[in-house]
Amino acid sequence: MKAYERVKAARAKDRFTALDLIEDSFDDFLEMHGDRRFADDKAVVAGIAYLRGLPVTVIGIEKGHNLKERTYRNFGSAHPEGYRKALRQMKLAEKFGRPIVCFVDTSGAYCGIGAEERGQGQAIAENLMEMMTLKVPILSVIIGEGGSGGALALGVADEVWMLENSIYSVISPEGCASILWKDNTRAEEASECLKLTPEDLLELKIIERIIPEGEGLAAELQSLLHGAVEHYGALPVHELVQRRYDRYRKIGG
Repeated sequence: MKAYERVKAARAKDRFTALDLIEDSFDDFLEMHGDRRFADDKAVVAGIAYLRGLPVTVIGIEKGHNLKERTYRNFGSAHPEGYRKALRQMKLAEKFGRPIVCFVDTSGAYCGIGAEERGQGQAIAENLMEMMTLKVPILSVIIGEGGSGGALALGVADEVWMLENSIYSVISPEGCASILWKDNTRAEEASECLKLTPEDLLELKIIERIIPEGEGLAAELQSLLHGAVEHYGALPVHELVQRRYDRYRKIGG
C-alpha cells in the first residue's frame, strides 16, 4: 500500500476510535474529567480501567464517528486543557503505581487563538518533559493519525506501537506540500517524502511494533499491552526511567 493510501485509511470515516478500543480491550473503564484549571476537553478521554485484572490509566484522543460526535470532540484536535487533563491523570497513575496506556488519533493539536492564549505549546512541552521521568510503565499506540506535537504530547513512552493502517508524522501531507511547493494538491508526493507509514517508522526505529488490523484486533491488543506492562512493571524504577531516556537519545543516531 502506498503512503497516501495509508493516509486515507487512517482518516477513514468508518474507522474505529480510541473509545471503541478502550471499550473492547479494557474492563470497567471509569472516565475522569477536567484539568482543574480551565475546562474539560472532549477531544481527550482519560480514566481508570482494568487490563486483564490489572488496574491501568488509559488516555485516548477521541475523534468520534459522525459529524455530531466529531464536532463535540473537536475532530480530535485537543486544546491545552486536554493535554493538561492527560497529564493530571498520568501524575495520579504515578502516585498509585498504575501503568499508563495512550491511544493517539489526531491530525494535530488545535491551533485556534484561544488555545494559543491558554498555552498550547507549553502544555505539550510539559507533557513531553513529565512523561520522560514518570516512574510507571507507559505504552503509546498510534491508532489512526499521529499528527505533529498533538500526537507527540501522548507519545513519550517506553514503547510506541502503530496499527498497520495508521500514520505518524511531524506534519500532514497537505501542510507539507503547502510549505514545500505552495501546492497542497501534491499531498500524495509529500506522503512519500515524509516517511509516515508504520513500515518506514519501524525501519527508522521510531516505533517498536506494527499491529495487524482485523477481527481479532481488540484481543491481540489486550494481550500485547498486558504482556508489555507486566514486563516494564517488573523493572526497577531507575532502570525503567533510564531506558526510556536512552530510547529517545538513540533516535536519529
